Amino acid sequence: MKFRFLALALFIPLMAGTAIGGYLGILKGTPSIAELREDNVPGTKIYADDDSLLAELSSHKSIHVPLRKIPENLQDAVIAVEDSRFYKHGGIDYIGIIRAAFVDIIHGQIREGGSTITQQLAKITFLSPKRTFKRKIREAALAMKIEKQLTKQEILELYLNRVYFGHGAYGVEMASRLYFGKPVERLSLPEAALIAGLIRGPGEFSPFGNPKKCKERQLVVLDRMYKEKYITKAQMLAAAKAPIRLSTEIPPSEANKYFVDYIKKYLIDKYGAKKVYSGKLRVYTTLQRDLQAQAQIDLRQGLMDVDKRRGWRGPVGHVDNYKQTGKPGLALSLEPANRELIDGTVIKLSPKVAVLDLGGRTGTLSIKDAMWAQRIIGRNGKTRTIKHFTLEKILHLGDVITVGVKSVTAKGYQVVLDQQPTVEGALVAVDPKTGFIRALVGGDDYLSSEYDRALYAHRQAGSSFKPIYYAAALENGFTPSSVINDAPITFNWAGGSWSPHNYENDFWGPTSLRMALAHSRNVVSVKLLDKLGVDKAIDFARQDGITEPMPKDLTLALGSLSITPLDLVTAYAPFANTGYKVTPIAIKYITDENGRILESNDPQTQRVLSPETSFLMTSMLQDVIRYGTGYKARVLGDNVAGKTGTTSDYRDAWFIGFNPDLLAGVWVGFDDMSPLGYGETGAVAACPIWINFMRYVAQKSPGDKFEAPPDDMIEYTVDAQTGQILPPGAQPQGPVYEEYFKKDAPPQGTMLNPMIQGAGSVSNDVD
Repeated sequence: MKFRFLALALFIPLMAGTAIGGYLGILKGTPSIAELREDNVPGTKIYADDDSLLAELSSHKSIHVPLRKIPENLQDAVIAVEDSRFYKHGGIDYIGIIRAAFVDIIHGQIREGGSTITQQLAKITFLSPKRTFKRKIREAALAMKIEKQLTKQEILELYLNRVYFGHGAYGVEMASRLYFGKPVERLSLPEAALIAGLIRGPGEFSPFGNPKKCKERQLVVLDRMYKEKYITKAQMLAAAKAPIRLSTEIPPSEANKYFVDYIKKYLIDKYGAKKVYSGKLRVYTTLQRDLQAQAQIDLRQGLMDVDKRRGWRGPVGHVDNYKQTGKPGLALSLEPANRELIDGTVIKLSPKVAVLDLGGRTGTLSIKDAMWAQRIIGRNGKTRTIKHFTLEKILHLGDVITVGVKSVTAKGYQVVLDQQPTVEGALVAVDPKTGFIRALVGGDDYLSSEYDRALYAHRQAGSSFKPIYYAAALENGFTPSSVINDAPITFNWAGGSWSPHNYENDFWGPTSLRMALAHSRNVVSVKLLDKLGVDKAIDFARQDGITEPMPKDLTLALGSLSITPLDLVTAYAPFANTGYKVTPIAIKYITDENGRILESNDPQTQRVLSPETSFLMTSMLQDVIRYGTGYKARVLGDNVAGKTGTTSDYRDAWFIGFNPDLLAGVWVGFDDMSPLGYGETGAVAACPIWINFMRYVAQKSPGDKFEAPPDDMIEYTVDAQTGQILPPGAQPQGPVYEEYFKKDAPPQGTMLNPMIQGAGSVSNDVD
């Protein structure tokens, strides 16, 4: 008996000591509470071209607001759904842990959190999110440490300012601005419940990505608030029915995100993450805020237009209990105001009119505003066209569809059928004289995809590459009036043969280079590259700044190289800048916290074309718009120049162009290289986006004109069939036009300016 008592007396202190020692060992590795309080760590500030603040980069990503400015409804909603015993426990909810542990044992892995708000604060601030038993122990230890040194109000304030709400929003202030376009202190009860519901699964319950599940989650939060006696039953029911006004206008900060990410990556690569997030750097960039916002708007609208031409993908959801309840059920209620696209539930339907519930507001959809949906994209990806189209052939009562607001009347909203685009694109704008990047948009929606296609998408250039080697040809003895026979030809080399063809599958016969570029004639362009030499074309492209691999064969004539939008846009700079190429610049200068300049980037230019060739290329690219493939841009007047581009099977659509002030390019395509659809050329898919953007640019600085021809150039009347100057007093036998030449080297005979024949089959050695 004495032995048992002695053993027990030794065992209890030993176990207690082991437990205390283990706890202290775990606690020793946890951060101090002082670090937790340092919420506003100074970081890097990024400024636009006008020195207005674009973004801040710091170790804490939220916008901190004191607890007194956070509505009680939001505080109560978070506590009710995340930690109902928050004010009763000391950092650890043992009942919750036991329940979670039981679930984990049953499943043989970590499935349940059981974490209190204090534990969640510890995790998001200091610890790895990886679910392991060791992490859970450290989390619990740190939570107890936090509870001993901070008040409940301090803990709740820190938590609400740091927890993640999805789509890049950290903290309640960022979440409120993102989802509702207003500061957190102005949130209503229904809005607070929606935001609180996002914490458990920001992606799963996103109102943008999954409105139905978001609404379900909001109702769960309201129910928990009622059961915890934070609100009355009447308040719960009223909040559940109240329409919610989501703001899907792209916030200015979101429109800048692609560019800010570009800057952030550069800074971290050069200065290191610690310096960027806590070094008080000041970064002054070249971005023009208004151009960036306009670029985002125009790209989005253009992609929506392309997407609608492809066909309708059908309703985004269906309310199963509609017939039983006579109500929209769990479809997320949204007010149309301040939204580009909204979801509504079909509550009445006839062949020509559908009535929608838009969250307490009525929307009317007429058949004329849904005619594009007669082309249907099935689940297998195949399309079909509905004959004798009516709304009843595509809709059913209870269907949830996406619409846009057309107009507002006393009876409600007139809407048009719409859908979120799946096609992607990019828009880049550069000052051709300095290389300053003025706008850079890398996709339809940063919130949906952070992948920056403007910088990283290597896509085939198609005919938008033609001006590069046309310029090289003009530097090597050709003129815009040089004539090449647009006729069938086959190129043979080891392993095969190739017969290029024109887009229209026709042939024009003798064609000048000016006319061939304007109408993007493939056969003439391939023959030109053959005569110039692929090596010369590649050498010039390298001088022009193109670093991507280029095929050393004649397919290069049709733009078979892959290139990013930024690089292709920059390659056009010599045409708009009297022959000088530029290096794209995003950062003007960087200072440290004391104002000392760490880095300064001045424009870097290098002549790669003669002023004469630059002038001629601009003139030829103006003709692309005057009467060629870019004719739609004629609405902008005569002081614009550019080139379309389309790749095989309509996988890529391009338009690169400029006015006297700005050089811009648009790319449209699918990330997975799927075809855009028949007829979706650069002129159809990309050019309208470019037009809308450049119209805004022209409004800012109207009246500017392209450079006059250099002094050593003179204009002659040229025979369109032969490319020869019409002798003085001679009567033209056919069409003529005016062309510029160097004064000391005008064409004087057929040997100087030969018509390059090419019918039949020829041998071509390609290295």
